[in-house]
Amino acid sequence: MRILIVEDEPGIANFVHDGLAEEGYAVDVALNGSTGLELALSNDYDLVLLDWLLPGKSGIEVCTQIRAHGRRFPIIFLTAKDAVQDTVFGLEVGANDYITKPFHFEELLARIRVQLRPQFDEETTLRLGDIKLMLDTHSVHRGAVEIPLTPKEFSLLSFLLRNKGKVCTRTRIIEHVWDMHFDSDTSVIDVYINYLRKKLDRDDGKVLIHTIRGVGYLIKDEE
Repeated sequence: MRILIVEDEPGIANFVHDGLAEEGYAVDVALNGSTGLELALSNDYDLVLLDWLLPGKSGIEVCTQIRAHGRRFPIIFLTAKDAVQDTVFGLEVGANDYITKPFHFEELLARIRVQLRPQFDEETTLRLGDIKLMLDTHSVHRGAVEIPLTPKEFSLLSFLLRNKGKVCTRTRIIEHVWDMHFDSDTSVIDVYINYLRKKLDRDDGKVLIHTIRGVGYLIKDEE
């Protein structure tokens, strides 16, 4: 899952970035409204966290133009403006939620999860055969056995499961599992795919994650 933070206070931007990265999200940061809008319109984000008072373009301008271009990903305003009329106005121009500063990170994380959930038919559990991935608890089981995954492994597996039966290209994997500052060398994807295979595949030789040479990876039920 890829999230864009548009926030001109570096301390807040870094705090939220680090917290979300620890949760396994790919996170990009823009420190002004103009850059934020450019990134929002040129990348495939799952959610945007948007400050209201920004240099370049205001959060309201950014939100309005994002919606005018037909981009429907959730937008959460993250701002010090706490008047009721500000909240109402922010929602009316296209935001999905509104959280005031200062805030608790756990509340922000919960609001993010709520906004992301409807994109996947409100499913909080992804399944493939006897594999069960629970988004709300960040846990994975194969049968009755819990499989310990790192945050990045969890994020990669959840992306593959949301697209099960479809080929996931390296570009899409990089865009949704790693951030825009990630090294262009995509060999790290192979490393993490191997990590998942070692943890998920059984000893009978059957595999869940298939390599589509020159393209990417495909996860599907065992045959």
